[in-house]
Amino acid sequence: MHDAAIWDPQQYLRHAGHRTRPFLDLLTRIPDLPSQDRPARIADLGCGPGNVTVHLAARWPDAHITGYDSSPEMLKEAETYAGPTPGGGHLDFAPADATDWAPDEPYDLIVSNAALQWVPNHPGSFARWIDALTPGGTFAFQVPGNFTSPSHALLGELCDAPQWRERLDTHGRRFVHILDAAEYLERLTDLGCATDAWETTYVQLLQGDDPVLDWVKGTALRPVLTALEHDPEACSAFLAEYRDLLRQAYPTGRHGTVFPFRRIFAVAHKPLS
Repeated sequence: MHDAAIWDPQQYLRHAGHRTRPFLDLLTRIPDLPSQDRPARIADLGCGPGNVTVHLAARWPDAHITGYDSSPEMLKEAETYAGPTPGGGHLDFAPADATDWAPDEPYDLIVSNAALQWVPNHPGSFARWIDALTPGGTFAFQVPGNFTSPSHALLGELCDAPQWRERLDTHGRRFVHILDAAEYLERLTDLGCATDAWETTYVQLLQGDDPVLDWVKGTALRPVLTALEHDPEACSAFLAEYRDLLRQAYPTGRHGTVFPFRRIFAVAHKPLS
């Protein structure tokens, strides 16, 4: 999300079903918003291509929802969803980086889906974001928790290999900025919120040739692909090495390729007074 990685919305959306499921699970744990006599004001921080942001409009049909993202490519894709919503609300998108985003108005809900892992010291922003919530408002997020899994560990090790270290040594690990569920719970409770935190491992069955490689091309591999974008030969060589490692770590079975994916969730509810 943040930094200079170039995003490819279409590649990201190739696994939209699996990527959307954690957001829908998060959404079910968000309590009713305090805006009973007016439309809710909602921020989606790190909205990506906007395909999950629309689910907020389904839950709160008359809300004014703004999706924020730092990627011009993602925002361009998200604009297809912008405008009035069927329930009488409004959906729009704007550029912003979660690294330094400071709300300039009160929100009833600030939500973030699979974005804060790209933001160093994002827990340091929690107080600022919760201060911006209306009384009784909610801050909720989900982040991947699989950075020690083979897909990500192998990426970091390959970037640190002698043949790639000079060009890529930081690119495979630069996005690992998450805490565990208990740490998020403690930090948000310290800020006065009633907090629900948990984790889930989704045992995903992927289809197609080299599907784990295809998955990470949309997310964790973006910094590497960006760094090598002007050297197609080097990019092809790196992808071939990484592909072979992934084939060993995630062999294809009778029904497809099993790709377990751990995710961490937190829902922090601000007191009414």
